[in-house]
Amino acid sequence: MTISVKRFPAKPVADYAAIRHEIRSGDVLMCSGNAWFSRLIQRASDSIWSHVAFVMRLDEVDRVMVLESVEPAGVRAIPLSRYLRDYDGKGNAYNGGVIIARHQQFAGKVDAQRLKTFGQFAVDQFAYPYDKNEIAKIAARISAKKLRFSARERRELQRDKEYICSEYVWECYNAINIRIRHNRAGFVTPADFAAASEMQLLHVLQACPPARGG
Repeated sequence: MTISVKRFPAKPVADYAAIRHEIRSGDVLMCSGNAWFSRLIQRASDSIWSHVAFVMRLDEVDRVMVLESVEPAGVRAIPLSRYLRDYDGKGNAYNGGVIIARHQQFAGKVDAQRLKTFGQFAVDQFAYPYDKNEIAKIAARISAKKLRFSARERRELQRDKEYICSEYVWECYNAINIRIRHNRAGFVTPADFAAASEMQLLHVLQACPPARGG
């Protein structure tokens, strides 16, 4: 099932405990958040999607981990169950909708060695900061294209080692030669993952509630 950029999936919410065994390393977690920063990303990308991350299974310790870049923590790993049960450390689930998707080429392209490379690259980015100014940079990149800035000025707007969520996931996928096509202006948003034809919806883990303050 393909993923809409504009609408949250109408598929019923899955029981996480029942489908947990189906989730694989490399699967993508996508969120449609209601917090103010989530809404900012949604407006900037003209979509409902505000966050993207990916999963690594650690079967030796019976954990399904989400690797992500979040404000203000930067690049980190947390159990997927935290999204659904205690995202804020106060017993509240993530403020928005949550789905799991799968890139249809991942299993065919990623053998054990490439999965190791994927995981190593992802972990090597831990503690790099979240780029708090990236939304402003995205606006600047759009302007750079419209205003025909020089090549030198465009180079100054290229991605660095401060990640927003989608750039982190894009770089990790890119490390194993899986490309997610993105905006020609030179930046990556969560909507680009939803728009990728290879990305297929697996499960809705949490419905998208009406927006509320925060």
